[in-house]
Amino acid sequence: MSFLTLTHLQKSFGATKVVHDFNMTIEKGEFVSFLGPSGCGKTTVLRMIAGFEMPSGGTIEIDGKDQTNLKPNQRTIGMVFQAYALFPNMNVFDNVAFGLKVAGKPKAEIETRVKEMLKLIHLEHLADRYPYQMSGGQQQRVALARALAPAPQVLLLDEPLSALDAKIRVSLREEIRLIQRKLGITTVFVTHDQEEALSISDRIVVMNGGRADQIGTPAEIYNRPTTRFVANFVGTLNVVEAHVIDATSGTLRVGEQTLVLPQPITDQRNGAAVSLAFRPEAASLASPTVADAALAGTVLSSSFLGSVVRTKVDLGGNTISFDMFNDPNSQPPRVGERVALRLSPESLMVLGE
Repeated sequence: MSFLTLTHLQKSFGATKVVHDFNMTIEKGEFVSFLGPSGCGKTTVLRMIAGFEMPSGGTIEIDGKDQTNLKPNQRTIGMVFQAYALFPNMNVFDNVAFGLKVAGKPKAEIETRVKEMLKLIHLEHLADRYPYQMSGGQQQRVALARALAPAPQVLLLDEPLSALDAKIRVSLREEIRLIQRKLGITTVFVTHDQEEALSISDRIVVMNGGRADQIGTPAEIYNRPTTRFVANFVGTLNVVEAHVIDATSGTLRVGEQTLVLPQPITDQRNGAAVSLAFRPEAASLASPTVADAALAGTVLSSSFLGSVVRTKVDLGGNTISFDMFNDPNSQPPRVGERVALRLSPESLMVLGE
């Protein structure tokens, strides 16, 4: 049964509609990420859930209760902002205790709950420090504890890691996920970072122009994108122009070469122009004698990326990339070398618009 339900949600600022008929159900304890570029509407949806923006249309329900017209302080929501938003004149203890004090909780209960939250984020030893005396990662953990202290029904995270450096971002996102699982709290996480969304989410909503282009698990979003936008936005994608030779047998022509897909090409007639897409890791070096799912081309460049070497190949008008694991005992193909690429048939996609 759904716990957080968004039905026909819409938002306009003047004549500009920024969220179009957004629909989604989120289960209790689920971790859902809203992923998309700046201006796609993801933060606006989050702010409507929190009550900071009123919808132009549609409804918001939490645990079966309509929240659409309630003020933020009337909703059992915890929110963590990008800019920490800690009170500079309060120490860590008082920052975490703030929401409990506003709710009129007894002093003994507040002290117990704050200590519990500080233990949860491993900052018990910093209870007397002020925000300016802490690192960005520590401040964001305090902001998380403050949001969780009143035991909200839903936790909202608005790009909470974007101001942190790369290593701290990775460690803190893992910590957020561990805490979320431990508490079993329903969580909505907004980010423009695809790696963040893929690594910690139960499901991802890829947003584009105020609409949900695709909703699915990280594996579904990455391996089986349903639109060209999702395929291009999430991960690196090769897109090759091709023509259908025989839709029934899944046979395509790429330049002067023939490629056979593992399934028929639906909704396309013979001779139609299509876009064939695949990830760089779906291609590997192969023997020139390999037929079916293989294409030959000329190496244009190789880039060392640490764990992998990414090589660009000209397929005769189409430039694609493929990845090889970094092996100190072998060299990647040289520029100008002719190579054959074996394509993983199950990873090939014919994209819609």
